Amino acid sequence: MNTIENVAVIGLGYIGLPTAAILAANGITVTGVDVNDRTIEAVNRGEVPFVEPDLSSYVAGAVSQNKLSASKDTPEAQAYIVAVPTPFNPDYTVDVKYIKAAATNIAPKLSGGELVILESTSPPGTTQLMGDFLIALRPDLSLDGADGKPAIHVAHCPERVLPGRVMIELVTNDRIVGGLTEEAAQLAKHLYAVFCQGEILITDAATAEMAKLVENSYRDVNIAFANELSVISDKLGINVWELIRLANHHPRVNILQPGPGVGGHCIAVDPWFIVAAAPEESQLIKQARITNDQKPDWVVDRTMRAVEGIDSPVIAVLGLAFKANIDDLRESPAVAIVEKLSRKLSTADLSVVEPHVKELPKQLVDLQNVSLAELESSISSADAVLLLVDHDDFKEFDRTLLEGKHIIDTRGVWQ
Repeated sequence: MNTIENVAVIGLGYIGLPTAAILAANGITVTGVDVNDRTIEAVNRGEVPFVEPDLSSYVAGAVSQNKLSASKDTPEAQAYIVAVPTPFNPDYTVDVKYIKAAATNIAPKLSGGELVILESTSPPGTTQLMGDFLIALRPDLSLDGADGKPAIHVAHCPERVLPGRVMIELVTNDRIVGGLTEEAAQLAKHLYAVFCQGEILITDAATAEMAKLVENSYRDVNIAFANELSVISDKLGINVWELIRLANHHPRVNILQPGPGVGGHCIAVDPWFIVAAAPEESQLIKQARITNDQKPDWVVDRTMRAVEGIDSPVIAVLGLAFKANIDDLRESPAVAIVEKLSRKLSTADLSVVEPHVKELPKQLVDLQNVSLAELESSISSADAVLLLVDHDDFKEFDRTLLEGKHIIDTRGVWQ
């Protein structure tokens, strides 16, 4: 049974804020901690600073009931959930600077008995590293109650949700909880059981960390197979969407859909943590990453061929997010494709349509031949239309606007 009544969630991004909101909606008093003033101000107004279906109603309701607030300062709490970024270094090892920054602010608030959960996706050993770092900052405490010192309880519980369905999957998906001790794992399990209706599976912290990496690496390998098929099919003059549809009629075949690459903080990043940990033994995982990372270059070449011979081509680029119906641009292949096209086709006009953002990301904002535009006007004036994201908006417009245009459909929406 859960005995935790107040929680601090460190990091109010795409995972931290939904986690804070769902806990608050289930009666826990939650303080969200973030370094971004705009995020803090938005949450305290009961607003959401990014696009995620259903999240706004949870945040507004929790704030109005005084169950959720946001602050720059880390408070005293019975439990801390660390949901900060874990980018990779140039050698693909994890960069733990944000985890250490969170731990540095948590450490002075500890007195013993608190639960500290790392939710950020991390390679095996990172939760232990965070625990050891906390104890280095607070040598009067321990991780297991040894030497009579008060214990803090450290665990890992990786998120396993799909952007665009976060508020549903937080509740319905199974969860994996790994503790540095059995007691830490049980405490974390009881806390997540406040809202999680799926099965909560207990293991050690390192196995929990590896499980998340394995899940996303499995998906990455399967996406790489589909992306490689699309390149092969283009060379052979075969419609890859028809090919996959037919092959998937086999009872034991389920090929995924190809795309312009792989984006997001999880699938585009997590496999590299496995490669860094065991480089000689992870050849397939590494090759899948290379295959998917090369797909944007193929899309750029395909687009350049489509407008070859046009002096100053106008290209309507549909989508910047890394997946449909969200505004998340992290590791998005679409952003990389636009940037590369801008530099390789300096005389081209790239008219970008992204219904979920109001301004270009920093990688594109200074490019003179890239601008945001409305859907129909962008297509109407274009020589070529490049579809990079299968947003619903791009499925529902008047298709006669596409007549006479060069079409590069990387998502199979118009096949």
